[in-house]
Amino acid sequence: MAKIENIVENLIHEKILELGYELYDVEYVKEGKDYFLRVYIDNSSGITLDDCELVSNNITDILDAEDYIKDQYFLEVSSPGIERILKKDKHLESNIGNQVQIKLFNSMNGSKTYIGILKQFNSEIILISTQENEDEKIERKNIAQIKTIYNW
Repeated sequence: MAKIENIVENLIHEKILELGYELYDVEYVKEGKDYFLRVYIDNSSGITLDDCELVSNNITDILDAEDYIKDQYFLEVSSPGIERILKKDKHLESNIGNQVQIKLFNSMNGSKTYIGILKQFNSEIILISTQENEDEKIERKNIAQIKTIYNW
């Protein structure tokens, strides 16, 4: 699926920039019997339903013209939300110093979930500061998900 997501990103990236938004992420997933193409957009003033509608209307023709996705799918355009998933290095970079939650595939030191301040990262390691450990190193290959935490 990553190949479809990369191709869709390349197809719609410029149009989304022209409209004044950042393309945060693209997901192509199967849920039950249905496929969903989810496009996440962002900008500094936040995302409204009108923003999602505008982007959806502008990228639909691009996606239809290319006709790259052969399965029938539902297009969803939305904000990545306040507590957002961090998939790409640019997401991690913009969240250095922020609190994150890391879920692991396999437990490490008896835990599969870590919460701490994102300090730094590279291609192999994420370094966070937790209450228990100032420099908690977590191997990226063991990370199932990283997301920001918003303190309500």
